[in-house]
Amino acid sequence: MTNDKHVKDGVVAAPAHLDLGGDVAELTARLMDIESVSGGEAAIADAVEAALARLPHLSVHRDGDSIIARTELGRAERVILAGHLDTVPLPTTPGSRGTVPSVWEKDDDGADVLYGRGATDMKGGVAVQLALAAGLTAPNRDVTYVFYDHEEVEGYKSGLGRLFRNSPELLGGDFAILLEPTDGTVEGGCNGTIRFRVTTKGRAAHSARAWMGENAIHKMADVLTRLAVHRPATVNVDGLDFRESLNAVKIGGGIAGNVIPDHCEAEINYRFAPDKDPDGAEAYVRALLPGYELERTDAAAGARPGLNHPAAAAFVATVGQEPKPKYGWTDVARFSAAGVPAVNFGPGDALLAHSDDEHVRADAIRACYGSLREWLTA
Repeated sequence: MTNDKHVKDGVVAAPAHLDLGGDVAELTARLMDIESVSGGEAAIADAVEAALARLPHLSVHRDGDSIIARTELGRAERVILAGHLDTVPLPTTPGSRGTVPSVWEKDDDGADVLYGRGATDMKGGVAVQLALAAGLTAPNRDVTYVFYDHEEVEGYKSGLGRLFRNSPELLGGDFAILLEPTDGTVEGGCNGTIRFRVTTKGRAAHSARAWMGENAIHKMADVLTRLAVHRPATVNVDGLDFRESLNAVKIGGGIAGNVIPDHCEAEINYRFAPDKDPDGAEAYVRALLPGYELERTDAAAGARPGLNHPAAAAFVATVGQEPKPKYGWTDVARFSAAGVPAVNFGPGDALLAHSDDEHVRADAIRACYGSLREWLTA
């Protein structure tokens, strides 16, 4: 376990003070005001750890810039509330409102709206976790609160992945909720993702004598056509319809304007329903592109919805809305792989995440907090 304090200009900085007993929307703003781009989470991790350490009903563990806080009440069930502390880089567009520090504005209906980086992804969810951690000294289920670093970057850097490697005994539970933005609706499971590099080869020649060569870029046309006419499936998994997608997302080839290219590469991304594992997804793509040189470059399994557990059913009933599938990949897949059914549920519109206009309504944060508090106290 490490516990490196935030250092700036050679001076150890005191953690920012977080008031966990006030308005959860204001707490969201305070969290957003601590810049926490991936790789720079030390300051916000220090603030979160300091706030949790003041709560005598929790045991607190820190690993790098990830923190786990747990109740130890001997309840019949243990649930996990998880969220990441980092954000994507700040916007570079002049005048963007999706930056740091946060800004409050009124929308056309007079509602309070919080603008800034992390408003939806996912400081609102983290604020809800912290407010619940402080306010629920005797919840009806034991609760593990997980705050982790390095979610918005390559998977091998994931703080949650590191916690599972270093302290799996602290992450056991009956059911997990990842507080990613879902507009206040339960989103079960997630699609998996897999990427391939497909290569076509030709023979170089002077473009004035093109008949002497073989154009590798032209050979890629059949691959692109197969992808363009492909109709992705919608797969029902445990009652939720997961829509798949298969696309070319990058392409390159050629060395000069007067040379017939002898090499072309395209990157393909397949978002597959959680009825398949990565090997099944790979077999599907290879069957669609027989005879082509395909190299699997990255893969992450999806997660089944996890709604059949009693704790999940009780939570869905509390929220009172029909669950939806999660099309993108999220860390619910890490919990699912560890045998913990998991769903996504948090404040804010996921379509605003990472945008120059990132924002969340104060009432959405408060509603999320209210639903979880009701579920954990009823």
